[in-house]
Amino acid sequence: MVAERLSKRWFQFVHGRNIVYNQCWEDPRLDRVALELQPSDRVVVITSAGCNALDYILAGAGHVHAVDMNPRQNALLELKLAAARFLDYEDYWQLLGRGSHSDWSSLYTQKLRPNLPADVRVFWDRKGGLFSPHGRRKSFYFRGTSGTFAWLVNSYVNRMARKRDSINALLAATSVDQQRDIFQQYKLAEALWKPFIRWAMRRDVTLSLLGVPRAQRKQIDDGYPGGILQFVMDRVETVFTRLPLKDNYFWRVYLTGEYTPECCPEYLKPENYERLRQGLADHVTTHTNSVVGFLQQHEQPITRFILLDHMDWMTRDPSMRMLTQEWQAIVDRAAPTARVLWRSAGLSGEFINPLRVEVDGKPRILGDMLNYHREQAAELHAKDRVHTYGSFCIADLRTT
Repeated sequence: MVAERLSKRWFQFVHGRNIVYNQCWEDPRLDRVALELQPSDRVVVITSAGCNALDYILAGAGHVHAVDMNPRQNALLELKLAAARFLDYEDYWQLLGRGSHSDWSSLYTQKLRPNLPADVRVFWDRKGGLFSPHGRRKSFYFRGTSGTFAWLVNSYVNRMARKRDSINALLAATSVDQQRDIFQQYKLAEALWKPFIRWAMRRDVTLSLLGVPRAQRKQIDDGYPGGILQFVMDRVETVFTRLPLKDNYFWRVYLTGEYTPECCPEYLKPENYERLRQGLADHVTTHTNSVVGFLQQHEQPITRFILLDHMDWMTRDPSMRMLTQEWQAIVDRAAPTARVLWRSAGLSGEFINPLRVEVDGKPRILGDMLNYHREQAAELHAKDRVHTYGSFCIADLRTT
């Protein structure tokens, strides 16, 4: 279809040379429970912004392999690793907690650049301005692709909806009941969902800024009453009125451009910074590759796979060829105790069950090899602080 080809080209144009994700949008609190990480675990995760790769190593994994086809996402994680190793905590927090540094140039030149891989150095030599406090967007978290969208949302809240005080009150609320009262009293639903915003949220151009390709958008349109607009509206209202915001660092940074010491990812907390600095950072490695490419080259068994939502991106292929290839690589490299986590925009993430793979030369149906923890997944999914996915899957992979 012409519309689909145009959408794909726009998506590639938007993301082709950019950092797409400046923070992870998957709640690692859920993952910690589901993964039950031990020092013997060897983990593969799609890098995204690298926050969760750091979280898994802090949670007890023996080694984390962060894999991403976008070298810029790996460059971001490498910067975080170098910052943990070579910056003092005040600079570390200013850079990654506040999202900018008042003396980025000397900090980068003297402490970070000498300790980065050569290819990563080339990237940050050109893109270091992302952490500059100057200009209209004064935070890294308002830059990059998804950060640009966050900045536009905040500009709308501040200048058009004029609801900054209401949003700040929500973020300062000490209970869900107080959040609900503020949301209703200030009529935030009416203010946030003006006709223009409703129109924009149905456009592929807008969704591309959020890293949502057409294939993923179609899953929601097909499976959720009211389509993607209603899905987003319902999710935002749930976050603001039914889930505690006081420790929801995902939405705080999205709505303010910075974290607070009380509301931030684990890797930014002083005690965990110290653990990373003392050696844990050495147990995270980045790989610019596809999941298939990495697994085919990697010789050691993997015990934990975290696939985020990227399988949604491959569902437009009627033959499911790429998905089958990826799962074959997972099956080939999985340890006997392997566990797999993934998320989906769709209301069921089990669309992979019919895939056919081979084990010892014999054909198998993938769904027959997956032992789903559906009750646990549903319980955890309801507590998801991000709350932008339709489903969450936890499954043990049995290859024997």
